Amino acid sequence: MLLRIVLTSLLLWVVVLCFAQTKAVTENGDEVVLYDDGTWKSIDSSTSEEFIKTNPATFTKGKRSSFLLKSSKFNVGFWIDPKKWKFEKASKNDAAEFELHLKDGDLYGMIIAEKMQIPLETLKNIAIDNGRIAAPDLSIQNEEYRTVNGLKVLHLQMAGTMQGIRFFYYGYYFSNPSGTVQFVTYSAQNLLPTYQTEIEELLNGLVEL
Repeated sequence: MLLRIVLTSLLLWVVVLCFAQTKAVTENGDEVVLYDDGTWKSIDSSTSEEFIKTNPATFTKGKRSSFLLKSSKFNVGFWIDPKKWKFEKASKNDAAEFELHLKDGDLYGMIIAEKMQIPLETLKNIAIDNGRIAAPDLSIQNEEYRTVNGLKVLHLQMAGTMQGIRFFYYGYYFSNPSGTVQFVTYSAQNLLPTYQTEIEELLNGLVEL
């Protein structure tokens, strides 16, 4: 339970603040992100698609993922295996729509849907910057574009330390003109090899409706 509380707190710090900024363009044509506290940060144009590798494989939902969980905020759904996963509407924060928990383990998931379209590269940069406020050593372990059930998504694997606990976040990020979704799993870093199969199976259930 302590692990879940700590990691959920940091996850909310990473993702909730992502929607607290505004993207703007200066009089010189430079893109910047405006923060609620009056500060701003330039969006480095070098962070573009060609610098993020594309996985040539295609990813599809698993045969055992038989239950379709639908977002009410965005035109996406999530095929899950109801024998493995418990889910509920998120009650601890306004940004998250659903929380998930692997029934037989210490693996958790969260779905954050927003009606605002956000470029994936921008979302990644803001998430890592905000996450480092709570976990200064937070870093991206792997990033790549994937084709998941016909959708181009950004896969991010992040790791960091909070209150002495080494953790990971492993998720998919997708955006279109109707909105943005962050579909993220998390647990202690030493458990990643144990749950790798369950993580991939869950995330590959992401579909556009």
